[in-house]
Amino acid sequence: MSEHIFLITIGLPLATLLLIFGMKYFAAIAQAKARLASDEAYRQLAAQAAASQADAAAALGAINAHLAEMKTRVAAVEKMLRDVE
Repeated sequence: MSEHIFLITIGLPLATLLLIFGMKYFAAIAQAKARLASDEAYRQLAAQAAASQADAAAALGAINAHLAEMKTRVAAVEKMLRDVE
């Protein structure tokens, strides 16, 4: 019976150490997975921001084109009014 107690006395601390190191490595793996998910979310956010900037640039270009057209029309109207006077 003393052999069983001896094996249990030696086995339990070793099992505890293995459990502690196992939990440590499991936590490191969980952190790596969380970091990877966070990085992927940032990549998606950056892609959405780039797409939004491209849309805004396209809209700004269209507005500039309309503004240039309005400017030429106003210049033509001013010239016509000067000629009438």
